[in-house]
Amino acid sequence: MIRSLFPVLALLCASFFSRAQQHCPVIPLPSQSAPVKAVFPLSDQTPLAVSEPSLLASANMLQQQLLQYAGIRLALAAKPSGNGILLKRVKGDNPAAYTMEMTGTQVTISASGDEGLFYGLMSFVQLVRTAKPTQASAQVPCWNITDKPLYAWRGFMLDESRQFFGKAVVKKLLDEMASYKLNRFHWHLTDEPGWRLEIKQYPRLSLVGGIGVHGDSTTPAQYYTQDEIKEIVAYATERHITVIPEIDMPGHATAANKAYPQFSGGGSAKYPEFTFNPGKEETYQYLTNILREVNVLFPSQMIHIGGDEVSFGSEKWKSDPAVQQLMKTKGYTSLLEVEHYFIKRMADTLLKLNSKVLGWDEVTAAELPAKETIVFWWRHDKADQLKGALDKGYKVVLCPRLPFYFDFVQDSSNMVGRRWQGGFNPLKRIYDFSLSTLPFSVDSRLSQVEGIQANLWTETVRTTERMYYMTFPRLIALAEAAWTAPAARDFVQFEQRLKQHLPLLKEQGIYYMESPKLTPEPIR
Repeated sequence: MIRSLFPVLALLCASFFSRAQQHCPVIPLPSQSAPVKAVFPLSDQTPLAVSEPSLLASANMLQQQLLQYAGIRLALAAKPSGNGILLKRVKGDNPAAYTMEMTGTQVTISASGDEGLFYGLMSFVQLVRTAKPTQASAQVPCWNITDKPLYAWRGFMLDESRQFFGKAVVKKLLDEMASYKLNRFHWHLTDEPGWRLEIKQYPRLSLVGGIGVHGDSTTPAQYYTQDEIKEIVAYATERHITVIPEIDMPGHATAANKAYPQFSGGGSAKYPEFTFNPGKEETYQYLTNILREVNVLFPSQMIHIGGDEVSFGSEKWKSDPAVQQLMKTKGYTSLLEVEHYFIKRMADTLLKLNSKVLGWDEVTAAELPAKETIVFWWRHDKADQLKGALDKGYKVVLCPRLPFYFDFVQDSSNMVGRRWQGGFNPLKRIYDFSLSTLPFSVDSRLSQVEGIQANLWTETVRTTERMYYMTFPRLIALAEAAWTAPAARDFVQFEQRLKQHLPLLKEQGIYYMESPKLTPEPIR
Protein backbone atom coordinates (compact mmCIF):
# COMPACT_ATOMS: atom_id res chain seq x y z
CA MET A 1 0.00 0.00 0.00
CA ILE A 2 2.74 2.43 1.01
CA ARG A 3 4.76 1.48 -2.07
CA SER A 4 1.75 2.19 -4.28
CA LEU A 5 1.62 5.75 -2.94
CA PHE A 6 5.15 6.59 -4.11
CA PRO A 7 4.19 7.37 -7.74
CA VAL A 8 1.33 9.56 -6.55
CA LEU A 9 3.58 11.44 -4.13
CA ALA A 10 6.23 11.86 -6.82
CA LEU A 11 3.62 13.24 -9.20
CA LEU A 12 2.37 15.67 -6.57
CA CYS A 13 5.91 16.83 -5.80
CA ALA A 14 6.67 17.29 -9.49
CA SER A 15 3.45 19.24 -9.90
CA PHE A 16 4.32 21.45 -6.91
CA PHE A 17 7.81 22.23 -8.16
CA SER A 18 6.50 22.82 -11.67
CA ARG A 19 4.00 25.37 -10.35
CA ALA A 20 6.66 27.02 -8.17
CA GLN A 21 8.90 27.38 -11.18
CA GLN A 22 6.15 29.17 -13.14
CA HIS A 23 6.69 32.29 -11.05
CA CYS A 24 9.09 34.46 -12.98
CA PRO A 25 11.94 35.47 -10.65
CA VAL A 26 12.16 38.94 -12.19
CA ILE A 27 11.09 41.86 -9.97
CA PRO A 28 8.98 43.79 -10.79
CA LEU A 29 6.82 40.99 -12.16
CA PRO A 30 6.60 41.35 -15.96
CA SER A 31 3.30 41.95 -17.73
CA GLN A 32 3.59 38.57 -19.45
CA SER A 33 6.12 35.81 -18.85
CA ALA A 34 6.41 32.17 -19.74
CA PRO A 35 9.12 29.69 -18.80
CA VAL A 36 11.09 27.97 -21.56
CA LYS A 37 12.36 24.43 -21.00
CA ALA A 38 15.95 25.39 -21.56
CA VAL A 39 18.97 26.90 -19.85
CA PHE A 40 21.16 29.54 -21.47
CA PRO A 41 24.89 29.06 -20.73
CA LEU A 42 26.53 32.45 -20.15
CA SER A 43 30.30 32.95 -19.98
CA ASP A 44 33.15 35.10 -21.27
CA GLN A 45 32.80 33.31 -24.60
CA THR A 46 29.15 34.31 -25.15
CA PRO A 47 28.96 36.71 -28.12
CA LEU A 48 27.08 39.99 -27.71
CA ALA A 49 25.73 41.69 -30.83
CA VAL A 50 23.53 44.65 -31.77
CA SER A 51 21.18 45.10 -34.71
CA GLU A 52 22.36 48.66 -35.34
CA PRO A 53 25.12 51.01 -34.12
CA SER A 54 22.70 53.14 -32.06
CA LEU A 55 22.52 50.25 -29.56
CA LEU A 56 26.23 50.16 -28.77
CA ALA A 57 25.78 52.20 -25.58
CA SER A 58 23.14 49.72 -24.38
CA ALA A 59 25.46 46.84 -25.18
CA ASN A 60 28.22 48.45 -23.15
CA MET A 61 25.84 48.90 -20.21
CA LEU A 62 25.11 45.16 -20.31
CA GLN A 63 28.83 44.45 -20.41
CA GLN A 64 29.33 46.67 -17.34
CA GLN A 65 26.45 45.10 -15.43
CA LEU A 66 27.56 41.54 -16.04
CA LEU A 67 31.14 42.38 -15.07
CA GLN A 68 29.99 44.15 -11.90
CA TYR A 69 27.53 41.53 -10.70
CA ALA A 70 28.74 38.24 -12.20
CA GLY A 71 32.39 38.74 -13.14
CA ILE A 72 31.52 37.88 -16.75
CA ARG A 73 33.45 39.74 -19.45
CA LEU A 74 31.46 39.79 -22.67
CA ALA A 75 33.04 40.91 -25.93
CA LEU A 76 31.11 42.69 -28.66
CA ALA A 77 30.74 40.62 -31.82
CA ALA A 78 31.23 42.21 -35.23
CA LYS A 79 27.76 41.07 -36.35
CA PRO A 80 24.87 38.87 -35.13
CA SER A 81 25.71 35.17 -35.50
CA GLY A 82 22.48 33.42 -34.57
CA ASN A 83 23.67 32.53 -31.08
CA GLY A 84 24.60 34.49 -27.97
CA ILE A 85 22.90 37.74 -26.98
CA LEU A 86 21.32 40.10 -29.51
CA LEU A 87 20.02 43.60 -28.75
CA LYS A 88 17.48 44.65 -31.32
CA ARG A 89 15.59 47.83 -32.25
CA VAL A 90 11.97 47.30 -33.31
CA LYS A 91 9.02 49.54 -34.10
CA GLY A 92 6.64 50.36 -31.27
CA ASP A 93 4.72 53.18 -29.62
CA ASN A 94 5.91 52.64 -26.03
CA PRO A 95 9.62 53.45 -25.56
CA ALA A 96 9.59 51.82 -22.11
CA ALA A 97 8.26 48.45 -23.33
CA TYR A 98 10.47 45.50 -24.23
CA THR A 99 10.42 41.83 -25.10
CA MET A 100 12.93 39.13 -24.25
CA GLU A 101 13.02 35.79 -26.04
CA MET A 102 15.34 33.07 -24.77
CA THR A 103 16.43 29.66 -25.96
CA GLY A 104 19.30 27.46 -24.95
CA THR A 105 21.50 29.21 -27.51
CA GLN A 106 20.11 32.71 -28.03
CA VAL A 107 18.81 35.66 -26.01
CA THR A 108 17.09 38.42 -27.99
CA ILE A 109 16.11 41.63 -26.20
CA SER A 110 13.99 43.96 -28.33
CA ALA A 111 12.54 47.43 -27.79
CA SER A 112 11.63 50.53 -29.74
CA GLY A 113 13.41 52.87 -27.31
CA ASP A 114 16.65 52.87 -25.35
CA GLU A 115 14.65 53.00 -22.12
CA GLY A 116 12.77 49.79 -22.89
CA LEU A 117 15.96 48.09 -24.00
CA PHE A 118 17.58 49.03 -20.69
CA TYR A 119 14.68 47.49 -18.77
CA GLY A 120 15.07 44.32 -20.80
CA LEU A 121 18.76 44.26 -19.90
CA MET A 122 17.89 44.67 -16.22
CA SER A 123 15.50 41.72 -16.39
CA PHE A 124 18.19 39.57 -17.99
CA VAL A 125 20.79 40.65 -15.43
CA GLN A 126 18.37 39.70 -12.64
CA LEU A 127 17.96 36.23 -14.16
CA VAL A 128 21.75 35.93 -14.25
CA ARG A 129 22.24 37.11 -10.67
CA THR A 130 19.51 34.91 -9.19
CA ALA A 131 21.04 31.94 -11.07
CA LYS A 132 24.05 32.33 -8.72
CA PRO A 133 26.91 32.69 -11.20
CA THR A 134 30.24 31.11 -10.27
CA GLN A 135 33.68 31.23 -11.87
CA ALA A 136 32.58 33.89 -14.40
CA SER A 137 29.76 31.76 -15.81
CA ALA A 138 26.08 31.11 -15.20
CA GLN A 139 23.38 28.69 -16.24
CA VAL A 140 20.51 31.09 -16.82
CA PRO A 141 16.92 29.75 -16.77
CA CYS A 142 15.08 30.75 -19.94
CA TRP A 143 11.99 32.94 -19.99
CA ASN A 144 10.03 34.66 -22.70
CA ILE A 145 8.91 38.07 -21.47
CA THR A 146 6.71 40.84 -22.85
CA ASP A 147 6.70 43.81 -20.52
CA LYS A 148 5.81 47.45 -19.96
CA PRO A 149 5.38 49.69 -16.89
CA LEU A 150 2.11 50.56 -15.20
CA TYR A 151 3.17 54.13 -14.33
CA ALA A 152 5.48 56.60 -16.05
CA TRP A 153 6.67 57.98 -12.67
CA ARG A 154 8.23 55.38 -10.39
CA GLY A 155 10.08 57.40 -7.82
CA PHE A 156 12.11 57.54 -4.64
CA MET A 157 12.96 60.64 -2.60
CA LEU A 158 16.01 60.85 -0.34
CA ASP A 159 16.33 63.63 2.24
CA GLU A 160 19.99 64.61 2.45
CA SER A 161 19.45 67.92 4.20
CA ARG A 162 18.86 66.25 7.56
CA GLN A 163 21.53 63.57 7.09
CA PHE A 164 24.26 63.56 4.46
CA PHE A 165 25.24 60.21 2.93
CA GLY A 166 27.60 61.12 0.10
CA LYS A 167 28.27 60.27 -3.52
CA ALA A 168 29.13 56.57 -3.18
CA VAL A 169 25.96 55.82 -1.23
CA VAL A 170 23.77 57.75 -3.66
CA LYS A 171 25.28 55.81 -6.57
CA LYS A 172 24.56 52.55 -4.80
CA LEU A 173 20.93 53.62 -4.36
CA LEU A 174 20.76 54.52 -8.04
CA ASP A 175 22.11 51.05 -8.90
CA GLU A 176 19.32 49.41 -6.92
CA MET A 177 16.69 51.74 -8.36
CA ALA A 178 17.88 50.86 -11.86
CA SER A 179 17.88 47.14 -11.13
CA TYR A 180 14.20 47.35 -10.15
CA LYS A 181 13.22 49.77 -12.94
CA LEU A 182 12.55 52.84 -10.79
CA ASN A 183 13.10 55.95 -12.87
CA ARG A 184 12.74 59.14 -10.78
CA PHE A 185 15.21 60.18 -8.07
CA HIS A 186 13.78 63.12 -6.11
CA TRP A 187 16.74 64.65 -4.26
CA HIS A 188 15.80 66.72 -1.22
CA LEU A 189 18.91 68.89 -0.94
CA THR A 190 17.83 71.90 1.13
CA ASP A 191 15.86 72.26 4.36
CA GLU A 192 16.30 73.44 7.94
CA PRO A 193 19.42 71.45 8.99
CA GLY A 194 21.59 71.83 5.91
CA TRP A 195 22.07 73.13 2.37
CA ARG A 196 23.74 70.40 0.34
CA LEU A 197 24.69 71.74 -3.09
CA GLU A 198 27.27 74.24 -4.23
CA ILE A 199 25.95 77.47 -5.76
CA LYS A 200 28.80 79.43 -7.33
CA GLN A 201 27.14 82.85 -7.00
CA TYR A 202 26.41 82.29 -3.31
CA PRO A 203 29.24 80.17 -1.85
CA ARG A 204 28.11 80.63 1.76
CA LEU A 205 25.03 78.51 1.05
CA SER A 206 27.16 75.35 1.14
CA LEU A 207 30.11 76.57 3.22
CA VAL A 208 27.92 77.94 6.04
CA GLY A 209 24.49 76.52 5.25
CA GLY A 210 26.06 73.07 4.88
CA ILE A 211 27.20 73.00 8.51
CA GLY A 212 25.21 70.63 10.72
CA VAL A 213 22.85 67.68 10.42
CA HIS A 214 19.63 66.90 12.23
CA GLY A 215 20.56 66.40 15.86
CA ASP A 216 24.00 68.00 15.61
CA SER A 217 24.30 71.60 14.41
CA THR A 218 28.11 71.54 14.71
CA THR A 219 28.92 68.85 12.13
CA PRO A 220 31.38 70.33 9.61
CA ALA A 221 29.91 71.44 6.29
CA GLN A 222 28.86 68.60 4.00
CA TYR A 223 27.60 69.22 0.50
CA TYR A 224 27.93 68.21 -3.14
CA THR A 225 30.18 70.24 -5.39
CA GLN A 226 28.83 71.07 -8.82
CA ASP A 227 31.25 68.55 -10.35
CA GLU A 228 29.86 65.86 -8.07
CA ILE A 229 26.30 66.81 -8.98
CA LYS A 230 27.15 66.51 -12.67
CA GLU A 231 28.78 63.11 -12.07
CA ILE A 232 25.77 61.75 -10.18
CA VAL A 233 23.27 63.12 -12.72
CA ALA A 234 25.26 61.52 -15.55
CA TYR A 235 25.42 58.22 -13.64
CA ALA A 236 21.64 58.29 -13.17
CA THR A 237 21.01 59.23 -16.80
CA GLU A 238 22.99 56.19 -18.00
CA ARG A 239 20.53 54.12 -15.96
CA HIS A 240 17.46 55.93 -17.31
CA ILE A 241 16.80 57.67 -14.00
CA THR A 242 15.78 61.32 -14.01
CA VAL A 243 17.11 63.34 -11.07
CA ILE A 244 14.76 66.02 -9.72
CA PRO A 245 16.27 68.49 -7.22
CA GLU A 246 14.20 70.04 -4.45
CA ILE A 247 15.03 73.58 -3.35
CA ASP A 248 12.57 74.21 -0.53
CA MET A 249 10.77 77.57 -0.35
CA PRO A 250 9.38 79.76 1.09
CA GLY A 251 9.53 77.63 4.26
CA HIS A 252 12.19 75.17 5.45
CA ALA A 253 14.77 77.84 4.58
CA THR A 254 16.71 77.88 7.87
CA ALA A 255 20.04 76.65 6.47
CA ALA A 256 19.95 79.18 3.65
CA ASN A 257 19.04 81.97 6.06
CA LYS A 258 22.00 81.05 8.25
CA ALA A 259 24.22 81.77 5.26
CA TYR A 260 22.43 84.87 3.93
CA PRO A 261 20.27 86.30 6.74
CA GLN A 262 19.35 89.41 4.73
CA PHE A 263 16.79 87.31 2.82
CA SER A 264 15.17 85.76 5.91
CA GLY A 265 11.50 86.28 6.64
CA GLY A 266 11.93 85.07 10.21
CA GLY A 267 10.20 82.16 11.86
CA SER A 268 8.58 81.13 15.10
CA ALA A 269 9.79 80.03 18.52
CA LYS A 270 9.82 76.37 17.41
CA TYR A 271 11.02 77.07 13.85
CA PRO A 272 13.40 80.06 13.93
CA GLU A 273 14.46 81.76 10.68
CA PHE A 274 12.19 79.34 8.85
CA THR A 275 11.11 81.39 5.82
CA PHE A 276 12.45 83.50 3.01
CA ASN A 277 11.13 87.07 3.05
CA PRO A 278 8.30 87.38 0.49
CA GLY A 279 8.10 91.16 0.92
CA LYS A 280 11.57 91.99 -0.38
CA GLU A 281 12.11 92.21 -4.12
CA GLU A 282 15.74 91.24 -3.52
CA THR A 283 14.57 87.84 -2.25
CA TYR A 284 13.10 86.96 -5.63
CA GLN A 285 16.25 87.94 -7.50
CA TYR A 286 18.37 85.93 -5.05
CA LEU A 287 16.25 82.81 -5.46
CA THR A 288 16.02 83.28 -9.23
CA ASN A 289 19.82 83.33 -9.42
CA ILE A 290 19.96 80.12 -7.40
CA LEU A 291 17.36 78.39 -9.56
CA ARG A 292 19.24 79.40 -12.71
CA GLU A 293 22.30 77.47 -11.51
CA VAL A 294 20.18 74.54 -10.35
CA ASN A 295 18.47 74.43 -13.74
CA VAL A 296 21.86 74.10 -15.46
CA LEU A 297 23.04 71.35 -13.11
CA PHE A 298 19.87 69.26 -13.48
CA PRO A 299 18.73 68.85 -17.10
CA SER A 300 15.42 67.22 -16.12
CA GLN A 301 13.54 70.50 -16.74
CA MET A 302 11.77 69.84 -13.45
CA ILE A 303 12.52 71.57 -10.16
CA HIS A 304 10.65 70.89 -6.93
CA ILE A 305 10.17 74.06 -4.85
CA GLY A 306 8.53 72.47 -1.80
CA GLY A 307 5.86 74.96 -0.74
CA ASP A 308 4.89 72.90 2.31
CA GLU A 309 4.32 73.72 5.99
CA VAL A 310 5.00 77.44 5.52
CA SER A 311 2.69 78.34 8.40
CA PHE A 312 5.10 76.62 10.80
CA GLY A 313 7.33 79.68 10.62
CA SER A 314 5.53 82.60 8.97
CA GLU A 315 4.63 84.26 12.27
CA LYS A 316 7.13 87.10 11.81
CA TRP A 317 5.46 88.08 8.55
CA LYS A 318 2.75 89.71 10.67
CA SER A 319 5.22 92.34 11.87
CA ASP A 320 7.78 92.44 9.07
CA PRO A 321 7.64 95.91 7.39
CA ALA A 322 8.33 94.57 3.89
CA VAL A 323 5.67 91.88 4.14
CA GLN A 324 3.14 94.29 5.59
CA GLN A 325 3.83 96.74 2.76
CA LEU A 326 3.29 93.94 0.23
CA MET A 327 -0.03 93.05 1.85
CA LYS A 328 -1.13 96.68 1.77
CA THR A 329 -0.10 97.13 -1.87
CA LYS A 330 -1.79 93.92 -3.03
CA GLY A 331 -4.82 94.24 -0.75
CA TYR A 332 -4.10 90.95 0.96
CA THR A 333 -5.82 90.16 4.24
CA SER A 334 -4.10 86.88 5.14
CA LEU A 335 -0.60 85.40 5.25
CA LEU A 336 -1.85 82.54 3.09
CA GLU A 337 -2.36 85.02 0.26
CA VAL A 338 1.23 86.17 0.72
CA GLU A 339 2.42 82.57 0.59
CA HIS A 340 0.55 81.97 -2.66
CA TYR A 341 1.94 85.19 -4.13
CA PHE A 342 5.46 83.97 -3.38
CA ILE A 343 4.78 80.52 -4.90
CA LYS A 344 3.39 82.06 -8.09
CA ARG A 345 6.35 84.42 -8.42
CA MET A 346 8.85 81.56 -8.16
CA ALA A 347 6.75 79.37 -10.45
CA ASP A 348 6.96 82.12 -13.06
CA THR A 349 10.74 82.03 -12.70
CA LEU A 350 10.79 78.29 -13.40
CA LEU A 351 8.48 78.63 -16.39
CA LYS A 352 10.84 81.21 -17.90
CA LEU A 353 13.59 78.59 -17.55
CA ASN A 354 11.38 76.11 -19.42
CA SER A 355 11.15 74.03 -16.24
CA LYS A 356 8.06 72.37 -14.85
CA VAL A 357 6.94 73.44 -11.38
CA LEU A 358 6.81 70.65 -8.79
CA GLY A 359 5.48 71.09 -5.27
CA TRP A 360 3.90 69.38 -2.28
CA ASP A 361 0.11 69.35 -2.16
CA GLU A 362 -0.07 72.71 -0.36
CA VAL A 363 0.66 74.43 -3.68
CA THR A 364 -2.69 73.22 -5.05
CA ALA A 365 -4.35 76.37 -3.71
CA ALA A 366 -1.83 78.74 -5.32
CA GLU A 367 -3.51 78.63 -8.74
CA LEU A 368 -0.46 77.59 -10.75
CA PRO A 369 -0.60 76.80 -14.50
CA ALA A 370 -2.04 73.31 -14.63
CA LYS A 371 -0.16 72.06 -17.69
CA GLU A 372 3.22 73.00 -16.23
CA THR A 373 2.70 71.87 -12.62
CA ILE A 374 3.00 68.49 -10.88
CA VAL A 375 1.52 68.19 -7.40
CA PHE A 376 2.83 65.62 -4.91
CA TRP A 377 -0.03 64.39 -2.74
CA TRP A 378 1.57 63.44 0.58
CA ARG A 379 -1.11 64.07 3.23
CA HIS A 380 -3.03 60.81 3.20
CA ASP A 381 -5.49 62.26 5.71
CA LYS A 382 -6.39 65.14 3.39
CA ALA A 383 -8.16 63.58 0.43
CA ASP A 384 -9.54 67.01 -0.45
CA GLN A 385 -6.01 68.09 -1.43
CA LEU A 386 -5.78 65.29 -3.98
CA LYS A 387 -9.30 65.94 -5.26
CA GLY A 388 -8.59 69.66 -5.53
CA ALA A 389 -5.41 69.04 -7.51
CA LEU A 390 -7.22 66.76 -9.95
CA ASP A 391 -10.20 69.11 -10.25
CA LYS A 392 -7.85 71.93 -11.22
CA GLY A 393 -6.23 69.81 -13.91
CA TYR A 394 -2.84 69.25 -12.26
CA LYS A 395 -0.78 66.14 -12.90
CA VAL A 396 -0.20 64.32 -9.60
CA VAL A 397 2.38 62.01 -8.08
CA LEU A 398 0.96 59.88 -5.27
CA CYS A 399 3.23 59.64 -2.23
CA PRO A 400 0.85 59.47 0.77
CA ARG A 401 2.49 59.09 4.20
CA LEU A 402 0.62 55.82 4.55
CA PRO A 403 2.01 53.74 2.90
CA PHE A 404 4.87 55.59 1.17
CA TYR A 405 6.82 57.39 3.90
CA PHE A 406 9.81 55.19 4.60
CA ASP A 407 10.68 57.00 7.84
CA PHE A 408 7.59 55.26 9.27
CA VAL A 409 8.39 52.01 11.05
CA GLN A 410 7.90 48.75 9.18
CA ASP A 411 7.27 46.36 12.07
CA SER A 412 5.34 46.70 15.33
CA SER A 413 8.51 45.85 17.27
CA ASN A 414 10.52 48.76 15.82
CA MET A 415 11.69 51.21 18.47
CA VAL A 416 12.57 54.24 16.33
CA GLY A 417 10.56 55.86 13.56
CA ARG A 418 7.19 57.43 12.95
CA ARG A 419 3.66 56.11 13.26
CA TRP A 420 0.35 57.73 12.36
CA GLN A 421 -2.30 57.07 14.98
CA GLY A 422 -0.71 53.67 15.46
CA GLY A 423 -0.43 53.00 11.74
CA PHE A 424 2.86 52.22 10.02
CA ASN A 425 4.22 50.95 6.69
CA PRO A 426 5.05 47.24 6.54
CA LEU A 427 6.11 45.63 3.28
CA LYS A 428 2.64 44.34 2.41
CA ARG A 429 1.00 47.73 2.80
CA ILE A 430 3.39 49.22 0.25
CA TYR A 431 3.06 46.29 -2.13
CA ASP A 432 -0.74 46.31 -2.05
CA PHE A 433 -1.13 49.99 -2.91
CA SER A 434 -3.28 50.68 -5.95
CA LEU A 435 -5.58 53.45 -7.11
CA SER A 436 -8.51 51.45 -5.71
CA THR A 437 -7.14 52.07 -2.20
CA LEU A 438 -7.52 55.86 -2.57
CA PRO A 439 -10.33 57.56 -0.64
CA PHE A 440 -12.27 58.21 -3.86
CA SER A 441 -12.28 56.91 -7.42
CA VAL A 442 -9.83 58.46 -9.89
CA ASP A 443 -10.85 56.22 -12.80
CA SER A 444 -11.94 59.22 -14.87
CA ARG A 445 -8.64 61.04 -14.14
CA LEU A 446 -6.09 58.33 -14.92
CA SER A 447 -4.27 60.54 -17.43
CA GLN A 448 -3.49 62.97 -14.59
CA VAL A 449 -1.85 60.33 -12.37
CA GLU A 450 1.85 60.39 -13.23
CA GLY A 451 2.70 57.59 -10.84
CA ILE A 452 3.83 56.81 -7.31
CA GLN A 453 6.82 57.62 -5.11
CA ALA A 454 8.24 56.70 -1.71
CA ASN A 455 9.87 59.36 0.46
CA LEU A 456 12.58 58.79 3.06
CA TRP A 457 12.84 61.68 5.51
CA THR A 458 15.89 61.31 7.71
CA GLU A 459 15.18 62.87 11.12
CA THR A 460 15.45 59.36 12.63
CA VAL A 461 18.06 58.05 10.20
CA ARG A 462 21.47 58.83 11.65
CA THR A 463 23.58 56.25 9.80
CA THR A 464 23.92 54.76 6.33
CA GLU A 465 23.14 51.33 7.76
CA ARG A 466 19.81 52.59 9.10
CA MET A 467 19.04 54.35 5.81
CA TYR A 468 19.42 51.05 3.99
CA TYR A 469 17.36 49.27 6.65
CA MET A 470 14.48 51.72 6.27
CA THR A 471 14.65 51.54 2.47
CA PHE A 472 15.07 47.83 1.72
CA PRO A 473 13.28 45.70 0.82
CA ARG A 474 10.41 48.22 0.88
CA LEU A 475 11.88 49.91 -2.21
CA ILE A 476 11.58 46.61 -4.07
CA ALA A 477 7.91 46.31 -3.09
CA LEU A 478 7.39 49.87 -4.28
CA ALA A 479 8.99 48.98 -7.61
CA GLU A 480 6.51 46.18 -8.23
CA ALA A 481 3.57 48.36 -7.14
CA ALA A 482 4.71 51.02 -9.64
CA TRP A 483 5.34 48.65 -12.54
CA THR A 484 2.94 45.71 -12.33
CA ALA A 485 -0.84 45.93 -12.74
CA PRO A 486 -2.71 45.27 -9.45
CA ALA A 487 -4.59 42.28 -10.89
CA ALA A 488 -1.29 40.51 -11.59
CA ARG A 489 0.18 41.08 -8.13
CA ASP A 490 0.21 38.49 -5.36
CA PHE A 491 2.01 39.32 -2.12
CA VAL A 492 2.61 35.70 -1.08
CA GLN A 493 4.17 34.98 -4.45
CA PHE A 494 6.18 38.23 -4.22
CA GLU A 495 7.61 37.16 -0.85
CA GLN A 496 8.78 33.90 -2.42
CA ARG A 497 10.46 35.70 -5.32
CA LEU A 498 11.97 38.26 -2.92
CA LYS A 499 13.87 35.47 -1.15
CA GLN A 500 16.10 35.18 -4.21
CA HIS A 501 16.78 38.92 -4.19
CA LEU A 502 17.66 39.53 -0.55
CA PRO A 503 21.07 37.82 -0.89
CA LEU A 504 21.78 40.20 -3.79
CA LEU A 505 21.35 43.14 -1.41
CA LYS A 506 23.69 41.51 1.07
CA GLU A 507 26.31 41.05 -1.66
CA GLN A 508 26.25 44.83 -2.18
CA GLY A 509 26.75 45.57 1.53
CA ILE A 510 23.14 46.69 2.03
CA TYR A 511 21.64 45.99 5.44
CA TYR A 512 17.94 45.29 5.01
CA MET A 513 14.88 44.48 7.08
CA GLU A 514 14.02 40.79 6.94
CA SER A 515 12.70 40.07 10.43
CA PRO A 516 13.33 41.56 13.88
CA LYS A 517 15.34 38.46 14.87
CA LEU A 518 17.38 37.96 11.72
CA THR A 519 18.05 41.64 11.05
CA PRO A 520 17.73 43.68 14.25
CA GLU A 521 16.79 47.33 13.92
CA PRO A 522 19.91 49.54 13.91
CA ILE A 523 19.46 52.11 16.68
CA ARG A 524 21.90 54.81 17.71
